[in-house]
Amino acid sequence: MSSPTTSSGKYDVSLGNLSARLDVSRTENEANVAVVEHTLPPQTLAAPLHRHSHEDEISYVLEGEMTVLADEELTTVQAGESVVKGRGVWHTFWNAGDEPLQFLEIIAPGEFSEYFEEVARLGPPDPTDEEWVSQFLAIGERYGFEADLESVPALLEKYDLQM
Repeated sequence: MSSPTTSSGKYDVSLGNLSARLDVSRTENEANVAVVEHTLPPQTLAAPLHRHSHEDEISYVLEGEMTVLADEELTTVQAGESVVKGRGVWHTFWNAGDEPLQFLEIIAPGEFSEYFEEVARLGPPDPTDEEWVSQFLAIGERYGFEADLESVPALLEKYDLQM
């Protein structure tokens, strides 16, 4: 369930199993960088394979372990480490561990940080609901975000994950 945006423009929302809390809004700095804090339960895929055309994402793991699949290469990122998911690169990530994953996502430029709040307004992710999928894809298109929803079943099976 998502909570409303605060008067400062900050949000704290849930997108299924992935939570998103805006810590630093892009409007708070001249560099137009945003910082979003995410949490993800154990053994959980965060998103389908996707790519961004406008921004780079830098994930800094606070707790747990993040597995990143980018351009068909797997990387494991431990607490205290970071990984860059550059624009134009097909990628996804998950928590393969037994503990919750908590990480900061530095988004540059930061407009994409507003995506999470918009998607949360759609309600819980439901890939079987054509209207939900249509709205999800339309939001993504506005942000230059392309998702391969058909990648999800294979990722869940291959890496023994839930969504």
